Amino acid sequence: MNETLNSYCGDNTDVSFDSGNGDGQDYIKAKISYVGFVDPYGVEGVVILKADDGKEFPMRAFSGEVARHIARFQQGDKGSIPTIYNLVEEIAEMKELLLSEVRVYQSGSVLRANLYFTTRDNNMVLRNYRASDSIALAAYYDIPIKIRKNLFEEAVQEK
Repeated sequence: MNETLNSYCGDNTDVSFDSGNGDGQDYIKAKISYVGFVDPYGVEGVVILKADDGKEFPMRAFSGEVARHIARFQQGDKGSIPTIYNLVEEIAEMKELLLSEVRVYQSGSVLRANLYFTTRDNNMVLRNYRASDSIALAAYYDIPIKIRKNLFEEAVQEK
């Protein structure tokens, strides 16, 4: 991904996103370590996100359909994508946007995510989208997923 980003923005481009309040340092980079289902019928999906230090954050309460897409993308099957993800792809191509990272956070009782795009000239953030779809897009594009630090801490305390 960084090679793509460098070829898109130039080798000396420092692509970093910060709202000015230091929110970039409140996130931990994580990878998808498990995708599955909560129930035997595949109705409710679950994803476990794992940080480099071994901490895990389980995420559930999203559709089994999204979990199936994430699993497929993880396995390299990116031949067909759902219409809504294709919409993001087409708009990004038309506007020369590159999705470069996803940041997941808690908003009330639900998980939300911000999508960070890069262009040749600047950065753009789309805020407050469903975390599950955002993680599916991250899996599709092989881009970093960052999780709010406090979510990892809360997951450790619940064990």
